[in-house]
Amino acid sequence: MQKNANHTSCSSLVTVGDSFTEGMSDLLPDGSYRGWADVLAGRLAARTPGFRYANLAVRGKLIGQIVEEQVDVAAAMGADVITLVGGLNDTLRPKVDMGRVRGLLEEAVEKLAPACERLVLMRSPGRNGPVMERFRPRMEELFACIDDLAARHGAVVVDLYGAPVLGDPRLWDVDRLHLTADGHRRVAEAVWQALGHEPEDDWQAVLPPAAAPGWGARRLADARFAKQHLVPWIGRRLTGRSSGDGRPAKRPELLPYPDPRD
Repeated sequence: MQKNANHTSCSSLVTVGDSFTEGMSDLLPDGSYRGWADVLAGRLAARTPGFRYANLAVRGKLIGQIVEEQVDVAAAMGADVITLVGGLNDTLRPKVDMGRVRGLLEEAVEKLAPACERLVLMRSPGRNGPVMERFRPRMEELFACIDDLAARHGAVVVDLYGAPVLGDPRLWDVDRLHLTADGHRRVAEAVWQALGHEPEDDWQAVLPPAAAPGWGARRLADARFAKQHLVPWIGRRLTGRSSGDGRPAKRPELLPYPDPRD
């Protein structure tokens, strides 16, 4: 059973997952990705001398790969807080055994919950549109499992799916799969608050109204999306490859994180 979820002391953070936690598509000038986990770590480091952070997430990973490659490593680190976000890549596959996904999530939570002060789970956001509608039943089945596991193991659940603003297409990159920098910033704030810290921003604040793009602009965006993202994604599915194949963890060791004020 987790300890008091509202206790704000945190001297170490380990994050586990896929591209969402790796930070795509919050692109930095040097070509690397930042993302909500780095933003959160920076904020925690600013108030905790000696704060340590590891990010084991790798893009494209399915829940079975997350369990096999990341969970035991994370559990052994003995961090104050561990975040686990996984399973959504499985739900987006043409065929998926949701019973197996639920079983693997349960295995992950059973290993991680006793290994930290607070385990954070998330109901992931989804971009509004036809793809979201197609996969919504699977996503909601996944989130029901997450809610059940959290209740049984005393984990914290951050409900990003329940925040309408995170479905706004303007908070999603052109690949339609990953959040923009502002989207990641909002997720960081959501987790910050879930850990018991005083709000610094309203992460659910709606975006100002904007004129809908015209037919031509929408078709141009659809064509760009198909060429740059959809066709390569289909190619990887057909050949059994993943965007994360051979890619190391973003931050594989639990090491001191630079204070952003330095």
